[in-house]
Amino acid sequence: MTAPGSTTKVEGEAAAFAARDARILRAFFRGEGLTLENPAYLDAAFQIIDALLREDLASGDLTASALGIGSERVSAQILAREDGVIAGLAEALALYRKHHVAVTAEKRDGDSIGAGDVVVRVEGSQATLLGLERTALNLLQRMSGIATAARRLQGRVRRAGSRTRIVGTRKTPWGLLDKRALHVGGAGTHRLGLGDAILIKNNHLALLARSEEEAAPKAIERAWAQRGQSAFIEVEVRSEAAARAAAQAFQRLQKTSAEDYPCVLMLDNMAPREMGRVISTLHREGLWDSILVEASGGISESNVEEYAACGADVISIGALTHSVRALDLSQRMNDAARMPAEAS
Repeated sequence: MTAPGSTTKVEGEAAAFAARDARILRAFFRGEGLTLENPAYLDAAFQIIDALLREDLASGDLTASALGIGSERVSAQILAREDGVIAGLAEALALYRKHHVAVTAEKRDGDSIGAGDVVVRVEGSQATLLGLERTALNLLQRMSGIATAARRLQGRVRRAGSRTRIVGTRKTPWGLLDKRALHVGGAGTHRLGLGDAILIKNNHLALLARSEEEAAPKAIERAWAQRGQSAFIEVEVRSEAAARAAAQAFQRLQKTSAEDYPCVLMLDNMAPREMGRVISTLHREGLWDSILVEASGGISESNVEEYAACGADVISIGALTHSVRALDLSQRMNDAARMPAEAS
């Protein structure tokens, strides 16, 4: 028999988890607006894409010119050469259409793909397809590499039985394109830019006081009054004492407001055992419900499950964007599509 009151307790725990998860999503998962229908994203994406294309064609295509390749129409296809998650299709299709190439996507952003799959079919002049080839492939390969890594890491954490979510960082050479790729792969975007949220890091704290334990509450109190439309306030700490002081400040300020506002502690560069001890302290001292916890620093695919087991709400991994391996794709003209694949 079910013990009296146990159903109510389970329901209460489920409601508390749902509320916490909603704060996590509000703070770190905001990639829905990163679409070409959003003028700000469209402009940011094509600033990068057009710059890459201009650089590639700054002196024209000497090879095509030397071979007399020009305006004759031809068709081609972009093929996957390994398994992964495709991303960047919307942007690549827009690039092709901008240059008057007929294009058909055989997959959708976020689809799982296998080696040999046709991802995109294109038709246009020989010179145009060759001129766009490298930029389109670079775009698709990088964004797909990020999406693939994001889904793989999140899958590892889920299979380990953890609810921890994977998010990126602002270590993004391609800006919002990288953020879009994270979103396609199921990872969180974190901040979209410096004007997106208040993130108080160690260099900020160093300007306010001599110790993190003293500086963190002072910084939080200043930031709280200025939070406005900020997605969240987060403070980076590297010790248990600073984490406790920051969490206490957040709890104290939350009592002055009915708003369910995301307040985040970034536990930075801690070993899993130390991080687990800090999180246990936050639970024991009744501070856990007042904050979200981000684990950051030195976390990779080799140890992500160990950090997830500590109970952090999110794990941020800069390597998802700053040093990701591109997914292997290639473009083949139709006459060459049946030939053995070669490195492009």
